[in-house]
Amino acid sequence: MSTIAQVAAQMKLESPVMAATSVEMRNDALARIREALLDQQEKIFAANAQDLEAAEKDGVPAAVVKRLRFDEHKLADVCAGITDLVSLPDPVGRELLRRELDDGLVLVRESCPIGVIGVIFEARPDALVQISTLCLKSGNCALLKGGSETLRTNKALFEVIHAAAVDAGLPSTCLHQVEAREEIGQLLECDESVDLLIPRGSNAFVRYIMDHTRIPVMGHADGICHIYVDEDANIEKAVRIVVDAKVQYTAACNAVETLLVHRSIAQRALPAIVAGLEAEGVEVRGTEEVRAIVECAPATDEDWDTEYLALTISIKLVDNVDEAIEHINRHGSHHTDAIVTENPATAERFMQLVDSAGVYQNASTRFADGFRYGFGAEVGISTSKLHARGPVGLEGLVTYKYKIYGTDHIVGDYASGVRSFHFKDLA
Repeated sequence: MSTIAQVAAQMKLESPVMAATSVEMRNDALARIREALLDQQEKIFAANAQDLEAAEKDGVPAAVVKRLRFDEHKLADVCAGITDLVSLPDPVGRELLRRELDDGLVLVRESCPIGVIGVIFEARPDALVQISTLCLKSGNCALLKGGSETLRTNKALFEVIHAAAVDAGLPSTCLHQVEAREEIGQLLECDESVDLLIPRGSNAFVRYIMDHTRIPVMGHADGICHIYVDEDANIEKAVRIVVDAKVQYTAACNAVETLLVHRSIAQRALPAIVAGLEAEGVEVRGTEEVRAIVECAPATDEDWDTEYLALTISIKLVDNVDEAIEHINRHGSHHTDAIVTENPATAERFMQLVDSAGVYQNASTRFADGFRYGFGAEVGISTSKLHARGPVGLEGLVTYKYKIYGTDHIVGDYASGVRSFHFKDLA
């Protein structure tokens, strides 16, 4: 049996073959994967039922169990995502720059796959489908390690996806499933073979990955998202947006954790917002002045730096948009933050000065998602400012290379002054 290091090394050698496959072949592989998932759904559902039963026996929280479920609805969602992915243009081989350096000497910058990507993701079986299909569409090879809570489901999904991809003519090394937890440590040491790591999980887990590898890591550690309800907010809109951002998928990294409200409208806005939240079972925590307006649990300084991933939200009042911006930039995780206001100037100031990957006006933070951005799902969300930021879809999975086309050009001619450059960008 091959070690992870051996598998990764073989992937690295064959990744140029994967990168050179045609978009027609890759799209055919995606179409075959979609059909295979539908054809073998009963096998996948049976494996998922076993994982759910084991999770319940182990006392896994209900919010987490919801993420483990892979049913007809999740299958329909991932199949729709694959259909959208097939329709997207090929991200590989795009000409990003064509520049004539001198007569007969042309520089081209062209998009190309990153190569070998290791993705270590949380216990969400649909993530395996999204990640593997995105990597295939973008011409990358991928090492996939899913959460142990859905080991059976992940195995069933991987077998279906890998077989369909190989049947379409893609290299057998295009995908590999890392199953054992101890293999994560081996993967982290593959810095000569793996070009990029994308971890998706808890803050502690992502930090561990970042601290224990020399491989470049793309992702985010926290999802401390905010909504600021401005003095010019429509309160009815605010209630709908805040409740959706907290409740629609509580365990997601783009769920809102802290609500900031302008003091001038607190007496009108807070009772309506809190009533909407409590109707959905949300525990509300607030400062003393919030508690003077609505009945709720006390908030502490620790709450402002907490990603709950649960039906809990903290509330604080602010004097103006600048105080809201300062709080978000100090305590947030630079993931996704929103303002509710009808004042375009205030909204623009907020969106300009909040230093996050996503900033929204009058919209739920839950929109921070590759599928909802039209990216054909995502491999994760990055709060980094290098290479890719926000939901990482196809464009975040390619880099570029430079090609020069000459006729008989040598640098010595330019160094001696025999020839000179005349840079000219070409259409």
